[in-house]
Amino acid sequence: MNIISTPNAPAAIGPYSQAIHAGAYVFCSGQIPIDPATGKLCSDDFEAQTKQVLANVAAVLAAAGLSTKDVVKSTVFLKDMADFPKLNPLYEAAFAPHKPARSTVQVAKLPLDARVEIEVIAYKG
Repeated sequence: MNIISTPNAPAAIGPYSQAIHAGAYVFCSGQIPIDPATGKLCSDDFEAQTKQVLANVAAVLAAAGLSTKDVVKSTVFLKDMADFPKLNPLYEAAFAPHKPARSTVQVAKLPLDARVEIEVIAYKG
């Protein structure tokens, strides 16, 4: 296993790695909308938070030599499922034309009271 780390995404706020490369896969920890430059949530706005999360995911993937086109599975955690219609166009733009498998769930609370978190598994064959 190899630890993947980049200063272009937020540092882990707990005892975990940004990502782990194991075998043919890279397992990326969930990203929340922390601006890596400030270490704080980027905004209270759902769309701004989602864009920041997707940028953080892309940065971690890039550190592993991958892109969103290599993602095979994602899990999206939403504070409020009412935000789901706002998520889809932003998510599609970040992954297009690729469409990885995805689960989306509503959760009671996210770290730092974020509104969205996304984790991915990517193939590095």
